[in-house]
Amino acid sequence: VQLQASGGGLVQAGGSLTLSCAASARTFSSYAMGWFRQAPGKEREFVAGINWSGRATLYLDSVKGRFTISRDNAENMVYLQMNSLKPEDTGVYYCAAGPAYTRSGTEYDYWGQGTLVTVSS
Repeated sequence: VQLQASGGGLVQAGGSLTLSCAASARTFSSYAMGWFRQAPGKEREFVAGINWSGRATLYLDSVKGRFTISRDNAENMVYLQMNSLKPEDTGVYYCAAGPAYTRSGTEYDYWGQGTLVTVSS
C-alpha cells in the first residue's frame, strides 16, 4: 500500500485545513486508517483513526471537537478536517494504514511521507 499525504501549509491560529491521503491499494476498504503527527523535538503521536467502514473513529483528546477524520472508500481517500487550529497542532502529519484503528503507531503497517502543518500564533 502506498500512501500520499497532502494539504499541509501555514495557517493562523483559529484557522482550518483539510489534509488528504491518497492510497494506492485495491483493497483500501479493508484497512483501518490513522493520522499521526510529529512536532519538532517531540515523539510522534496519534491524532485520529477510522475503521474500514468509516463508522468508527478515535481521536486524541486534545483534538476532539476540532478535528474530523473521514474516508471515501470509492476514491481510496482519507481526510482530516482540522478546525480551530492552535500553535500546538504544528507538526508533520502522517497517514497510516493497518488492520485496526488503534492509537499505537506500531499497529500500522504502511505510512505516507508526511505533510507539514504550521500554525502561527
